[in-house]
Amino acid sequence: MTGGKPIEIVDASADYGGPKVFEHLSLSVEAGEIFGLIGLNGVGKTTLIKALLGLGEASGSFTFFGEDASLPKSRRHLAYLPEKFMPSHLLSGWEFLEITLDYYGLKLDQDRARALALGLALDPGALAKRGRQLSKGMGQKLGLMATLLTGLPLLILDEPMSGLDPRSRILLKDRLVEYRARGGTVFFSSHILADIEEICGRIGILHAGRLIYVGSPDAFIAKTKATSLERAFLAAITEAESQERGV
Repeated sequence: MTGGKPIEIVDASADYGGPKVFEHLSLSVEAGEIFGLIGLNGVGKTTLIKALLGLGEASGSFTFFGEDASLPKSRRHLAYLPEKFMPSHLLSGWEFLEITLDYYGLKLDQDRARALALGLALDPGALAKRGRQLSKGMGQKLGLMATLLTGLPLLILDEPMSGLDPRSRILLKDRLVEYRARGGTVFFSSHILADIEEICGRIGILHAGRLIYVGSPDAFIAKTKATSLERAFLAAITEAESQERGV
């Protein structure tokens, strides 16, 4: 890797032929942090992540560890889990994990995989099932296992809590904190603000095409004089919408 930041976005804009989804957006993610991107549904969180990964068009500069994100080699240090993930219906869980890790030149350690499955409240026996036999939550856990098992420096997760029950959400937060403790960096989007507040060192709030806040959850809560991140978020977007209307 180079000495650059895990993620650097400078002056990014996207419109897809209509109104701007976001405009002149700049954001960086520091090594060894868990960064949470939050915003209302449809505000552009997934669009930004896809643009960063070259899966959607946008103007601006995007880099991973100082390398141009448009170059395939720049993505060798990261693992990505898309929103609404479901594994192939034809592959067993074991086959999916083996293929995913082989893509990075890694071998699957089955003992480690079983331990991680338990650490996400997934019965290791489910790994023998094919994708079509898995529930939404089980498929999500399998995707999370694949990304975590890579051990790569950067994880990019789009709505990773989707389809998880409360116990599994708690366990996933534990796994992400452990990942950071081992030196990894995690960038994820979510609309579950309690999860963001608990594990993120910094957050970015995307609203009306721009970042209205970047910083720690605690500082944001203090700034808005709220009692929780949920209440602070509501206060901030209400104020932003009032300003947009000229109220």
